[in-house]
Amino acid sequence: MLKMTRLEKVYRTHLIETHALRSIDIHVREGEFVAVTGPSGSGKTTFLNIAGLLETLTGGQYMLDGVDASKLDDNARSRLRNEKIGFIFQSFNLIPDLNIFDNIDVPLRYRRMSAAERKGRIDGALARVGLASRMKHYPSELSGGQQQRVAIARALAGSPRLLLADEPTGNLDSLMARGVMELLEEINRQGTTIIMVTHDPELAARAQRNIHIMDGQVTDLDEQPRLRASTPLQDKNTHVA
Repeated sequence: MLKMTRLEKVYRTHLIETHALRSIDIHVREGEFVAVTGPSGSGKTTFLNIAGLLETLTGGQYMLDGVDASKLDDNARSRLRNEKIGFIFQSFNLIPDLNIFDNIDVPLRYRRMSAAERKGRIDGALARVGLASRMKHYPSELSGGQQQRVAIARALAGSPRLLLADEPTGNLDSLMARGVMELLEEINRQGTTIIMVTHDPELAARAQRNIHIMDGQVTDLDEQPRLRASTPLQDKNTHVA
């Protein structure tokens, strides 16, 4: 699904040169759930931005689902990103003046889908995250956990092959975080490849594989996927908002 070979990212000004990523080699297989860990400033966000085709690389090669993304121009990268990738952010990034249905509808409109197709995708995505009955509510009427579920639904509505999550539980309490993590695990079991940046060791342990980044380099890479922990994160009778 994703293969980076000797990938480099350098930020340059007329006074300074900053090496954000140094000779990164990462291979994520289709259907994996990978957690990316590391201290603040280590290069995790830069890695995620390049993986999501939001930034260009300085050197090396980036293959995404068989396409050499390192050779694409801006328009081609945008098309590939819209077709293949979904994003989940720590801050939810919902538009406060739009209800939940319209929040999910906005990115679909850019793909020039018909109204009927957009509605079908939105209905299906909200059903998957358990919020079908809330589609006319506004973000301020939802809990933090529910808002993150809307953000996940927005990503799922685009039918991504690859889901990139940047600290998706960072603004949630532990109970809501566990509920969101279980939802991501279910999405992964249904076939979506997920790469998640997290500072939470408990959540990282739930992933099939961990990649650790330090000072722009991969310092600890589990080559063999491991089985997920069998112990559930919460009691089945616990309700997560």
